Amino acid sequence: MSGDIEAIGDVLTGGLAARAVEPDRGEADSGGGERCLNCGTFLTGPFCNRCGQRGHVHRTAMGFVHDVLHGVLHFEGKLWHTLPLLFWRPGELTRRYINGERARFFSPLALFLFAVFLTFAIFSAMGSGLGNPNEAAIDGGTLTVTQRQSAVYEVTKNMAAEIASSERHLAEARSAGQPTDELERELAAKKRVAEGMTQTFGFGVNAKGEAQRPENVSFADIRTGAPFIDQMIDQANADPALMLYKLQSNAYKYAWALIPLSAPFLWLLYPFSRRFGMYDHLVFVTFSLSFMLLLLVFSRVLGAMGVGAPFIPFLLLLYPPFHMYRQLRGTYRSSRIGALVRATILVTVAGINLILFMAGLLALGALG
Repeated sequence: MSGDIEAIGDVLTGGLAARAVEPDRGEADSGGGERCLNCGTFLTGPFCNRCGQRGHVHRTAMGFVHDVLHGVLHFEGKLWHTLPLLFWRPGELTRRYINGERARFFSPLALFLFAVFLTFAIFSAMGSGLGNPNEAAIDGGTLTVTQRQSAVYEVTKNMAAEIASSERHLAEARSAGQPTDELERELAAKKRVAEGMTQTFGFGVNAKGEAQRPENVSFADIRTGAPFIDQMIDQANADPALMLYKLQSNAYKYAWALIPLSAPFLWLLYPFSRRFGMYDHLVFVTFSLSFMLLLLVFSRVLGAMGVGAPFIPFLLLLYPPFHMYRQLRGTYRSSRIGALVRATILVTVAGINLILFMAGLLALGALG
């Protein structure tokens, strides 16, 4: 119950924060007055032509409630004009906003702030939907740590058998006086894989070429060779719930960093263009990120309603690239081939940026 109340509070806070950067523009008001109560300018209409404040200022409890609802959902229509275009015709939305249609739509930053707050609220209330971090879902069931260790042991046992088989074939070839170059390369490759597994994950085949026993297999033994990263791994293994909380909290605080991370890469797709400036790219990126966050929220709600595979994985994996393609086509008037090529590059760049962002969040979690 407390989680639901906190989630509602986060949504309200997000809406009001979005409203703080999305002041009233172009909205009708039946009220008026002789002077503006904010700056004292004589009014010639429902809004002050100097500071923009409404001429009519209410002082009723219902008016206060209306302000809250208006700030969160903007009942006059901005949100409902913005979302359908954002989800299905993002290029048209981006281009119209860049060209000056501001009163009809939510600004990119206001929408992004609201999407961040909403994402945090929904995932805080409903969880990530990934299940217990100490278990792994497979074929409708779960694997405990011991079962995972046994499964890894089976893999490494097979690897040891492969190495033994290659060594036997190599010995037979040498005894028969046959060429052994190919067999030696094959054996060396298998040993490199085994050594890499042991160094990185802490399990694999030992120095004798034997598979390690299950009790010696531990995912807490993962090592990269970089002390700082290994320290983060140790902290995550020591208290995964705390690390997950820090990750969510930092993502909530620093989500805005994805905008400056992404915009320069988009500029590189249209270098030295006179038609499109950095402002265009910032609007594009902010609308695109807002959509991705809202898609996550939508998918999580569907998951809570019992909708699962294959619909949600299909939605999360295939629709974002298609959305980027449509947004590029509509925003920059690119050809189909040009938009497809740029969308492919943009998906790759987005993945790199997300990895960098998550690495930064993990570093902050380890330091904090």
